[in-house]
Amino acid sequence: MSVVTERKWVGPGAVERLKILQDTKTIAIVGASDKIERASYFVATYLLSSSTYDVYFVNPILAGKGGTILGHPVYASLADIPVDIDMVDVFRRPDDTPAIAKEAAEIGAKYFWLQLGIWSDEAAEVAEDLGLQVVMDRCVKIEHARFHGGLNLAGFNTGEISSKRQRLDA
Repeated sequence: MSVVTERKWVGPGAVERLKILQDTKTIAIVGASDKIERASYFVATYLLSSSTYDVYFVNPILAGKGGTILGHPVYASLADIPVDIDMVDVFRRPDDTPAIAKEAAEIGAKYFWLQLGIWSDEAAEVAEDLGLQVVMDRCVKIEHARFHGGLNLAGFNTGEISSKRQRLDA
Protein backbone atom coordinates (compact mmCIF):
# COMPACT_ATOMS: atom_id res chain seq x y z
CA MET A 1 0.00 0.00 0.00
CA SER A 2 1.50 3.33 -1.01
CA VAL A 3 1.14 6.40 1.13
CA VAL A 4 0.16 9.58 -0.63
CA THR A 5 1.45 12.69 1.06
CA GLU A 6 -0.52 15.87 0.76
CA ARG A 7 1.17 18.64 -1.15
CA LYS A 8 1.13 21.86 0.84
CA TRP A 9 2.74 24.27 -1.59
CA VAL A 10 0.69 25.90 -4.35
CA GLY A 11 2.49 26.98 -7.48
CA PRO A 12 2.05 29.94 -9.78
CA GLY A 13 -0.74 29.93 -12.33
CA ALA A 14 -0.35 30.08 -16.10
CA VAL A 15 -0.06 33.88 -16.26
CA GLU A 16 2.72 33.89 -13.66
CA ARG A 17 4.55 31.03 -15.40
CA LEU A 18 4.39 32.94 -18.69
CA LYS A 19 5.85 36.02 -16.98
CA ILE A 20 8.68 33.89 -15.58
CA LEU A 21 9.48 32.54 -19.05
CA GLN A 22 9.32 36.03 -20.57
CA ASP A 23 11.61 37.50 -17.90
CA THR A 24 14.17 34.69 -18.15
CA LYS A 25 17.21 35.17 -20.38
CA THR A 26 19.59 32.54 -18.95
CA ILE A 27 18.83 29.02 -17.73
CA ALA A 28 21.09 26.61 -15.89
CA ILE A 29 20.04 22.98 -16.17
CA VAL A 30 21.15 21.13 -13.03
CA GLY A 31 21.36 17.39 -13.55
CA ALA A 32 21.91 17.81 -17.29
CA SER A 33 22.85 14.66 -19.18
CA ASP A 34 24.65 13.99 -22.44
CA LYS A 35 22.54 10.86 -22.98
CA ILE A 36 19.95 11.44 -25.70
CA GLU A 37 17.36 9.26 -23.96
CA ARG A 38 17.27 11.50 -20.88
CA ALA A 39 14.59 14.14 -20.42
CA SER A 40 17.19 16.80 -19.62
CA TYR A 41 18.85 16.22 -23.01
CA PHE A 42 15.53 16.51 -24.82
CA VAL A 43 14.66 19.73 -22.96
CA ALA A 44 18.14 21.14 -23.65
CA THR A 45 17.80 20.34 -27.36
CA TYR A 46 14.46 22.14 -27.49
CA LEU A 47 15.64 25.19 -25.53
CA LEU A 48 18.75 25.61 -27.69
CA SER A 49 16.88 25.21 -30.97
CA SER A 50 13.47 26.76 -30.26
CA SER A 51 13.99 29.54 -27.74
CA THR A 52 16.13 32.62 -27.25
CA TYR A 53 17.51 31.47 -23.87
CA ASP A 54 21.20 31.12 -23.15
CA VAL A 55 21.45 27.63 -21.65
CA TYR A 56 24.17 26.35 -19.30
CA PHE A 57 24.67 22.82 -18.03
CA VAL A 58 25.58 21.59 -14.55
CA ASN A 59 26.77 18.04 -13.97
CA PRO A 60 29.82 17.52 -11.72
CA ILE A 61 30.71 14.13 -13.20
CA LEU A 62 30.65 15.32 -16.82
CA ALA A 63 32.43 18.55 -15.90
CA GLY A 64 35.20 16.55 -14.25
CA LYS A 65 35.74 14.70 -17.52
CA GLY A 66 35.74 17.93 -19.55
CA GLY A 67 32.46 16.87 -21.11
CA THR A 68 30.09 18.84 -23.26
CA ILE A 69 26.38 18.68 -23.97
CA LEU A 70 25.23 19.65 -27.43
CA GLY A 71 28.58 21.37 -27.96
CA HIS A 72 28.32 23.47 -24.79
CA PRO A 73 30.62 23.17 -21.76
CA VAL A 74 29.39 21.48 -18.61
CA TYR A 75 30.02 23.09 -15.22
CA ALA A 76 30.59 21.33 -11.91
CA SER A 77 28.34 23.70 -9.97
CA LEU A 78 26.09 26.70 -10.38
CA ALA A 79 28.83 28.88 -8.89
CA ASP A 80 31.17 27.88 -11.74
CA ILE A 81 28.95 29.36 -14.46
CA PRO A 82 30.60 32.62 -15.61
CA VAL A 83 27.36 34.60 -16.19
CA ASP A 84 24.34 35.59 -14.13
CA ILE A 85 21.64 32.93 -14.21
CA ASP A 86 17.96 33.85 -14.14
CA MET A 87 16.44 30.37 -13.83
CA VAL A 88 17.75 27.17 -12.30
CA ASP A 89 15.95 24.22 -13.93
CA VAL A 90 16.41 21.03 -11.90
CA PHE A 91 16.52 17.39 -13.04
CA ARG A 92 17.49 15.80 -9.71
CA ARG A 93 15.86 13.73 -6.96
CA PRO A 94 13.52 15.67 -4.65
CA ASP A 95 15.86 15.03 -1.69
CA ASP A 96 18.62 16.94 -3.51
CA THR A 97 16.52 20.01 -4.25
CA PRO A 98 16.66 21.98 -0.95
CA ALA A 99 20.46 22.23 -1.25
CA ILE A 100 20.16 23.20 -4.91
CA ALA A 101 17.66 25.91 -3.93
CA LYS A 102 20.29 27.37 -1.58
CA GLU A 103 22.91 27.29 -4.35
CA ALA A 104 20.46 28.99 -6.72
CA ALA A 105 19.91 31.79 -4.22
CA GLU A 106 23.66 32.13 -3.62
CA ILE A 107 24.28 32.84 -7.33
CA GLY A 108 21.43 35.35 -7.48
CA ALA A 109 18.96 33.35 -9.56
CA LYS A 110 15.39 34.62 -9.59
CA TYR A 111 13.56 31.42 -10.47
CA PHE A 112 13.80 27.86 -9.16
CA TRP A 113 12.07 25.38 -11.47
CA LEU A 114 11.68 21.66 -10.73
CA GLN A 115 10.88 19.49 -13.72
CA LEU A 116 7.96 17.09 -14.19
CA GLY A 117 7.71 14.55 -11.40
CA ILE A 118 9.92 16.52 -9.02
CA TRP A 119 8.24 17.96 -5.94
CA SER A 120 9.67 19.10 -2.62
CA ASP A 121 7.71 21.26 -0.22
CA GLU A 122 10.96 21.72 1.70
CA ALA A 123 12.80 23.01 -1.38
CA ALA A 124 9.93 25.37 -2.19
CA GLU A 125 10.02 26.76 1.34
CA VAL A 126 13.81 27.16 1.26
CA ALA A 127 13.74 28.82 -2.17
CA GLU A 128 10.92 31.20 -1.33
CA ASP A 129 12.50 32.13 2.00
CA LEU A 130 15.64 33.06 0.03
CA GLY A 131 13.66 35.20 -2.43
CA LEU A 132 13.28 32.87 -5.40
CA GLN A 133 10.04 32.32 -7.28
CA VAL A 134 9.29 28.59 -7.51
CA VAL A 135 7.68 26.29 -10.08
CA MET A 136 7.51 22.54 -9.42
CA ASP A 137 6.39 19.45 -11.31
CA ARG A 138 6.29 21.30 -14.64
CA CYS A 139 8.45 21.06 -17.75
CA VAL A 140 10.10 24.23 -19.05
CA LYS A 141 9.99 22.85 -22.60
CA ILE A 142 6.27 22.06 -22.43
CA GLU A 143 5.43 25.40 -20.82
CA HIS A 144 7.51 27.34 -23.36
CA ALA A 145 5.96 25.47 -26.29
CA ARG A 146 2.45 25.93 -24.89
CA PHE A 147 2.86 29.70 -24.58
CA HIS A 148 4.56 30.07 -27.96
CA GLY A 149 2.05 28.17 -30.08
CA GLY A 150 3.67 24.74 -30.08
CA LEU A 151 1.14 23.08 -27.80
CA ASN A 152 -2.44 23.63 -26.85
CA LEU A 153 -3.58 24.02 -23.24
CA ALA A 154 -3.79 20.25 -22.76
CA GLY A 155 -0.12 19.96 -23.70
CA PHE A 156 -0.58 18.12 -26.97
CA ASN A 157 0.55 18.94 -30.47
CA THR A 158 -2.03 21.24 -32.06
CA GLY A 159 -1.56 19.72 -35.52
CA GLU A 160 -1.06 23.21 -36.91
CA ILE A 161 1.85 23.52 -39.27
CA SER A 162 3.38 26.94 -39.66
CA SER A 163 6.53 28.43 -41.10
CA LYS A 164 6.41 31.23 -38.50
CA ARG A 165 9.31 31.35 -36.10
CA GLN A 166 9.31 32.87 -32.66
CA ARG A 167 9.93 36.61 -32.85
CA LEU A 168 13.29 37.48 -31.38
CA ASP A 169 12.73 41.23 -31.05
CA ALA A 170 10.20 41.01 -28.22
